Amino acid sequence: MLVYRRLPWLLLYAAAMAYVESAVVVYLRALYYPRGFTFPLAPMPPGMAAIEIGREAATLLMLLGVAMLAGAQRRERMLAFFVSFGVWDVFYYAWLWVFLGWPPSLLTWDILFLIPVPWIGPVLAPVIVSLGLVAGGVALLRWEGTAHAAEFSRDVMLLMLAGAVLILLSFTLDFEVAVRQLPPPALRWGLFCVGTALASAVFLLSLRQRP
Repeated sequence: MLVYRRLPWLLLYAAAMAYVESAVVVYLRALYYPRGFTFPLAPMPPGMAAIEIGREAATLLMLLGVAMLAGAQRRERMLAFFVSFGVWDVFYYAWLWVFLGWPPSLLTWDILFLIPVPWIGPVLAPVIVSLGLVAGGVALLRWEGTAHAAEFSRDVMLLMLAGAVLILLSFTLDFEVAVRQLPPPALRWGLFCVGTALASAVFLLSLRQRP
């Protein structure tokens, strides 16, 4: 219950961190995309690309660090990270819309992440994943440390992991589009939907079996 009591501060931190992240992207787009962000991507010097990858890694470490401080148990910390990551991601796009009016649509394509390869996809896809992380994480944190806490078997964890892998593949299989400055293909919606449905269904069914 420790993390749940600290949840407002965790959410505030994630939203503020998203502001910082989106502000940096505003500067980058003013430099590399003065006419507006679009595919094919503008070439970026190797040194600048390395700094950008480092910035993303540092952001993850900052979110992880706060999650580690927020929880007393390993599972609490993991859930805190999922929630803060999801809030950060959703607010990142919210702040970009406030600053730039971007994205004009949830189906607008974006570079989602750079580690270990570029992730690409329409904004809608990561937002769906992030909202799921927030909703599931908050629900589990609310019950953590009580008689209603959910317990997941190894098989359930493996199935949810399989769903996550399918989602990840839908974002990364076409990473060369970003590397070679090509127009984006259609998202592999089949992989994404199957992965999302698998992870969500297993999670919800497991929740129904809790005490």
